[in-house]
Order: sequence, then structure tokens, then C-alpha cells
Amino acid sequence: MTYYFSLGANLGNREQTIQRALAMMEQQIGHIERCSSYYYSAPWGFESENDFCNLCCCLATDMQPMEVLLATQAIERVLGRTKKSTINNQQSAIYTDRCIDIDIIRAFDSSDKEIHITHSILHIPHPLWQQRDFVRIPLAEILPE
Repeated sequence: MTYYFSLGANLGNREQTIQRALAMMEQQIGHIERCSSYYYSAPWGFESENDFCNLCCCLATDMQPMEVLLATQAIERVLGRTKKSTINNQQSAIYTDRCIDIDIIRAFDSSDKEIHITHSILHIPHPLWQQRDFVRIPLAEILPE
């Protein structure tokens, strides 16, 4: 399977943390085939003095989507992420600063058919990716459709 990820950070040494996350993904999940350039932007969905550094990558693996999700969440914890975004009473996400965020954006099976998953903890394709320049622009570098 081929997965496309967005990685981002707005705390600490952002680029170094993203590089560490990529190295861990390569060791624990699969082969990283390509990465975009870094993309820098103001936070999306919340106010902060800390701008984000993001990039997208393409990774090939035999792992199933839920296994990949659990592996990326474990990598986030090792790199210092202690909590995920939460949902408020209006069913909107509450975002905060973070040292690392790894999201599965899109996934394709071995015949290049796009995977669609709607689960309580996993949605593929990511439901908001097309609304976010920090995903769309770097993703277009490595998936030019």
C-alpha cells in the first residue's frame, strides 16, 4: 500500500523533529519514497505565536491503515506529543501548539485504487486536507494530480 502523510510541528526545533519522525517512520512502518519541501505557515484553526513547519511524504508498506495509524501515534508520543486535538460540544476540533503531528492524508492499494475509511479514529482520505494549504501545496509536489 502507498500512504501519503502530512507532518507538522510548531514547537521546538521543528525541522529536526520532523526529520526524526521521518526516520522513525522509515524504521517502523515502511520505505519513504519521496518528500516535499518544507512549507511554513501560521497555525490553522487556532491562534499562536508559533508558526508551523510542514511537509508531506509518500511511504510504501504492507501495513494496514489501522496499524499505520497506531504506529504514527506511537512515534508522536516518543517525540513528545502528549495529547491529540479534542472535539468540543459543537463537534469542532480544538487545536493547540504541538511538537509533532503526523496525519494520514490519502492511501492507495497495490492497484492504485484509493482507500476510503470512515472510522471513529481514522478517516481516509483526511476530511480536511483540501481546505489546508499546508497540506495541499506540499502534497502537490509529490502527488501531482
